[in-house]
Amino acid sequence: MTKATLIELEAVVKVARRGGFRAAARELGVSSSGLSHAIAALEERLNVRLFNRTTRSVVLTAAGEKFLEEIAPALAAIDGAIENAGEHVGEPSGVLRLNMALGAARFVMEPIREYLQRYPRIQVEVVTESALVDVVGQGFDAGIRLFDLVPADMIAIPIIPNVRQIVVGSPAYFKGRDVPIVPTDLLAHECIRARMGSGRIYHWEFVRDHERCALDVPGRLVLDDSGLMLDAALDGMGLAYLAEQTVARHVEASRLIRVLQDWMPNEPALCLYYSGRRHVPTKLRLFIDLVRNYAQRPA
Repeated sequence: MTKATLIELEAVVKVARRGGFRAAARELGVSSSGLSHAIAALEERLNVRLFNRTTRSVVLTAAGEKFLEEIAPALAAIDGAIENAGEHVGEPSGVLRLNMALGAARFVMEPIREYLQRYPRIQVEVVTESALVDVVGQGFDAGIRLFDLVPADMIAIPIIPNVRQIVVGSPAYFKGRDVPIVPTDLLAHECIRARMGSGRIYHWEFVRDHERCALDVPGRLVLDDSGLMLDAALDGMGLAYLAEQTVARHVEASRLIRVLQDWMPNEPALCLYYSGRRHVPTKLRLFIDLVRNYAQRPA
């Protein structure tokens, strides 16, 4: 009977997540050539190719994706059991793995910083990506997303009660241009458009009283990162639709001007979410407690 060791299975997971042998080998503390040979030997024993290899990339085959989908939760459970066995002994330790969109990461660095200060033996690994992933299957302890994106079977803890969106532009951009008064005025402006993780272009949303609209605004620049959108707005390249917390200090310093204030919606809460079906390890429980306290602090 063909068997694979836990070390080999962990190697498959690391190579898949790191997208190559070199980065995975560094994390595992082995040579990249040795890791490559180990994966090749496993593929030979299983009689299936798990990875397609080129000089530039290492990607999972269809069979490899299925294999990873089935082994990752089991390995995560084993890692959790090992951590849980020693969680009541001494100072909290381990690695807290969080998955979130890049825009969300900018909102949670303050609680993460406080968490690291409180618990010096715990490491935090943040992975940012636009697409939603199975946080349990991919080996994450928790995810951070807007409330309406949190899977129904997860427990959600608000970090920020709501996220207000605003439209901003630089003083240089508004020179010689009319300030928009109603959303449709944006059709005559240069806007910095946002591409979502799904690939679609985000339509800017507006609401006032009972009136709602969503505009596919015009613009020659399309970006997929809120930080780049902020930089572009500061450089006078167009109007940007961003979270108020992201641009507040630039508005206060008059580097950006906010418009259409009466039309801006509040997005659902930004939440930490995790599975309620598994034992919650100490490292995650401590972060949950900190997030709850953080959310209750005055703005």
